[in-house]
Amino acid sequence: MKQKIVIKVSMSSQKSRSKAMKIAVGVAGVESAALRGQDKSQIEVVGDGVDAVKLTTLLRKQIGYSELVSVSAVGEKKNENIEDKKGKAKAWPYMGSEYVYAVPQYLPCHYQQYPEPSSCSIM
Repeated sequence: MKQKIVIKVSMSSQKSRSKAMKIAVGVAGVESAALRGQDKSQIEVVGDGVDAVKLTTLLRKQIGYSELVSVSAVGEKKNENIEDKKGKAKAWPYMGSEYVYAVPQYLPCHYQQYPEPSSCSIM
C-alpha cells in the first residue's frame, strides 16, 4: 500500500536540505520525496512499505529536530493514456513495479592439455 509521509525537519540552510533529501530517498521503499511548506521545512515522502518512524529517527540523528506530521494512504492512479484501437488498455512489458533482470548464463569450458611426446614421431 502506497503511503504519503510528511515530516517537519529543522533545516536552516540549503546544505541541510540536500542532506535531508539524500537521507529520505535512501530509505527502502521510497519512490519520491519533495520539500513542502512556506519555508521548505517539511519533507513529503511517497512510497510503498516505508517505515515512517525509522525515517524520522534517521533525520533526527543526522539533521536535527524532526517531527512526524502525518501518514496517509495514497490511492492508485490508473494509466488510461495507453489504449489500442478497440479502447482496451495495453499491459506494460514488465510485471508490476518490480523489474526483471536477466542473469547471463555461461557455458562451461573444458581445456584439455596434450602431453608432450617423449620422442619424435617423424624420425
